[in-house]
Amino acid sequence: MAPTSPQTRPRLVLASASPRRLALLSQIGVKPDAILPSEIDEAPRRGEAPRALAERLAMEKAFAAAAMASKPADLSPRLTLAADTVVCVGRRILPKCETLDQAAACLNLLSGRGHRVYTGLALIAPGGAARRRLVETRLRFKRLSRGEIEAYLASGEWRGKAGGYAIQGLAGAFVERLVGSYSNVVGLPLAETAALLAGFGYHVHRSWDASLVR
Repeated sequence: MAPTSPQTRPRLVLASASPRRLALLSQIGVKPDAILPSEIDEAPRRGEAPRALAERLAMEKAFAAAAMASKPADLSPRLTLAADTVVCVGRRILPKCETLDQAAACLNLLSGRGHRVYTGLALIAPGGAARRRLVETRLRFKRLSRGEIEAYLASGEWRGKAGGYAIQGLAGAFVERLVGSYSNVVGLPLAETAALLAGFGYHVHRSWDASLVR
């Protein structure tokens, strides 16, 4: 399918209710026309590699949201954007922590060790054409003391976070080294997202105030 022209730029549907992803899109001047989070089984398949999981879940979320978006007439034509972020140590996929024990186990595993964050991006265009990207960031945590782990657990910031931490919050104090996209670790790699949208004529910079562009 040929990219969409700027004059007929489609509406944007985001297949996520994540406040972090919404904030990141807002940072580059993007406001989705609709938010349609999709409920899918996010459990890894047996033997599934972390990067494969991120790619598969992003694509499944995108197609599920695109199907929901096909019903309202005011959302046509549309681009449907989805993302999924996976944190791993080697091939071990870390959970989105919901319990104190899960978060403690993640922090103890990450302490003094390198890990990777993968985000799969999927974009469904008008007509059903699909494009995807996978973004990888490598990080290393300093060795965490018992007091640091206990204090972080007490903060509650870990709840619902992949790997049990939020780099944009208190856990930023744990990161010794980062190679790759910082926004990827937060939940949405911005440069790659903007490039994916631009491929179908959705140029994020065209919504910026001209006085701020040099």
